[in-house]
Amino acid sequence: MCGLAACSGPGGTELLAGMLERMAHRGPDGRGRLRVGASELGHVRLAIVDVAGGAQPMTNERGELAVVMNGEIYNHLALRAGLEERHQFRTRSDTEVVLHLYEEQAEDMLPRLDGMFAMALAGPRGLLLARDPLGIKPLYYGRRGDILLAASELKAFPEMDELHMLPAGHARHGESPPWRFAAPFPVPRPLVDAPLDEVLTEVRRRLEEAVKKRLMSDVPVGVFLSGGVDSSLIAACMRPHMVRLHTFTAGMAGAPDLAAARDVAHFLGTEHHELIYDEQDVIEAIPEVIRALESFDAPLVRSAVPMYFLARLASRYVKVVLTGEGADELFAGYDYLATLGGGEGLRAELVAITLRLQDTNLQRGDRMTMVHGLEGRVPFLDQALVRYVSRLPAELIEPRPDRPGKWLLREACRGLLPAELLERRKLKFSEGAGSAEVVSRHARRLVSRAEFDEERMAAGDHPLRSREELYYFRIWREAFGARVPPALVGRTLDRTAAVEGR
Repeated sequence: MCGLAACSGPGGTELLAGMLERMAHRGPDGRGRLRVGASELGHVRLAIVDVAGGAQPMTNERGELAVVMNGEIYNHLALRAGLEERHQFRTRSDTEVVLHLYEEQAEDMLPRLDGMFAMALAGPRGLLLARDPLGIKPLYYGRRGDILLAASELKAFPEMDELHMLPAGHARHGESPPWRFAAPFPVPRPLVDAPLDEVLTEVRRRLEEAVKKRLMSDVPVGVFLSGGVDSSLIAACMRPHMVRLHTFTAGMAGAPDLAAARDVAHFLGTEHHELIYDEQDVIEAIPEVIRALESFDAPLVRSAVPMYFLARLASRYVKVVLTGEGADELFAGYDYLATLGGGEGLRAELVAITLRLQDTNLQRGDRMTMVHGLEGRVPFLDQALVRYVSRLPAELIEPRPDRPGKWLLREACRGLLPAELLERRKLKFSEGAGSAEVVSRHARRLVSRAEFDEERMAAGDHPLRSREELYYFRIWREAFGARVPPALVGRTLDRTAAVEGR
């Protein structure tokens, strides 16, 4: 995990140093810069794989290609085995595998990468930018005069003439517009036709494999544990592979997540760590959370607050954590999905909300971990697991009155946890941590109804939806000013409640 920056064009070198400095939190273990032709690459490193030898930017044998990458390629050893006869490897890093694979296959290598990644690769053909199929790792680009700039975070950029998010599963080379190199869902989508017991076995096998591959690390790995079914199953799948498993929970005193996580940690025999924060801690953290998150979206900020404290706690013990993002989108865990009637309507909605993760929950997970120099990995968004589940008949996934949410996941994982833990009902992150009402109440104290009526269009075409969101927007605007257009901020679609407005 790290932060990357890249520039192409006259005068970009002078901007690159400032961009790296504004992302220093993403890479406390090292910093590097390198010019290749008309492009320059920069990198701040959080050392995870090949700690001693994996510094970036990294070049090929002849020095005419260089790459910086943020993320992990989980199949890098298999890819490396097919390259070693023709290339001289100097490191054990997954980044070097990407470099040599590009030498042989150019952009055709991108669909072969199994992992989470954003990269910038410089060579004779110009600058290539690419981002993983679900957008787990961030990448933005834009122009300032004749200079093309790219970086992992919005805060890295100076004032720009234009600024864009590179969409998930897309690449961009030189002056070409972005093109899609990989879709996370199979098209067309042939259905899996198998007995239920085979489906359950396959779902569990793929989840366990997704967890196992994400233990790839040369530094300690832990897990965020709320006590809900998603994070608890991740922890249960990790346990057989770990001599010492560190689990982490944060919340306000008496929060439901604290007690539930203790029960799971006790059952699994983990080394469990808690951080208990109070109302004043939350109020003081909100400005830093918003600056780190790069968003003013109210539901996202609300859930980012407990994750901010959770990541701060985990960073004291480990450098990598596994998290439960994606399970609700994959296995239909949200209550409102029960109103869609199943079938293709449900399937289309699950695809849509999964693709929106790149600028909502995945943005939260990336920024809240990276602000503390911590890498987050998301097993439920493993490409093989996502593609398999998306091909299952909708009736196996659709919410029904006679079975709990995420029924298929719970059934597939029977035996990993006691029934009372496996069947815990879903709580929103901020509700489980106990801080949801604190941040909402604080915002309403600071923003009057009259102010909201006057300023609700301050973010442009998308009206601010509550006094709470206006409060967050004011902090966001002070931090980013004119450097980031509000339209670039992803918005959570709250389909279960009307706009508060008052």
